Amino acid sequence: MADAPNAARVYRELAPRVLGYLRAQRVPDPEDVLGEVFLHVARDIRRFKGDDAAMRRWVFSIAHNRVVDDRRRRARRPQAANAPMPDSPSPPVPDLFDPSLVEALATLSADQREVVVLRFVADLPLEAVARITGRRVGAVKALQHRALTNLARAVSPEGSPTLTEGDE
Repeated sequence: MADAPNAARVYRELAPRVLGYLRAQRVPDPEDVLGEVFLHVARDIRRFKGDDAAMRRWVFSIAHNRVVDDRRRRARRPQAANAPMPDSPSPPVPDLFDPSLVEALATLSADQREVVVLRFVADLPLEAVARITGRRVGAVKALQHRALTNLARAVSPEGSPTLTEGDE
């Protein structure tokens, strides 16, 4: 993302990762929230100053805020369980991640999942994840450690060794 930031280029480069983050956060309609994120980006990109890493932090901060907003909105207005079924199924969205990894991510707590996805899908440094999530770096490290230990347990075949305290 060298040169002046361009919303279309930012979308092409970051949308798959943002969508992965939204799915990992179990947002009920991740494509809709992705659209909200990039509408915000397109609206405010002229005011953005910074390099590629700062752009990534900014976009994922927006995504995090949209996840929080979406959860608050849904909590205020619960969905009716007897909504009419659509006439046709929505087109399949290609999975960006291995299904077993998605299943393993689902075993994590919401906080652990958020930290892992921001660290490894969004490729953000610890300090940026701490800022986005409102935690101290040490808390992010602890969540990441527990999450990776739990993921190793979730994906390892029965009886295979997993990470222990001294294996790092």
